Amino acid sequence: MVSGERGSTYLSALEAAEGHFPDQARLVQRLFYVNEAFHSMCEDLAAAAQALAHVEELSDAVREARRLEYAGLVEALLKEMREAMAQSKVVMLRRPPVTGPKSP
Repeated sequence: MVSGERGSTYLSALEAAEGHFPDQARLVQRLFYVNEAFHSMCEDLAAAAQALAHVEELSDAVREARRLEYAGLVEALLKEMREAMAQSKVVMLRRPPVTGPKSP
């Protein structure tokens, strides 16, 4: 997503993600700032949502095709983001290494 100010780009991309996952806003914020791939998904989501919001401005000939394309992109990004959030909640537990009796 392109914006005149870097801060406003961050804010709108984060707001777009939080808007879709309001009950997980803290997790979205954490991933947004520490996970580059998730951050990129948020930016893509904001751009796709913006394009979908402006689809009515397109000509009749392409409007419905673009609506389906952008809506599909939004849904795919939301699915990918849900998966990333679920993965971030997974805690890997390690067993201590098995050691035999100590040699004298």
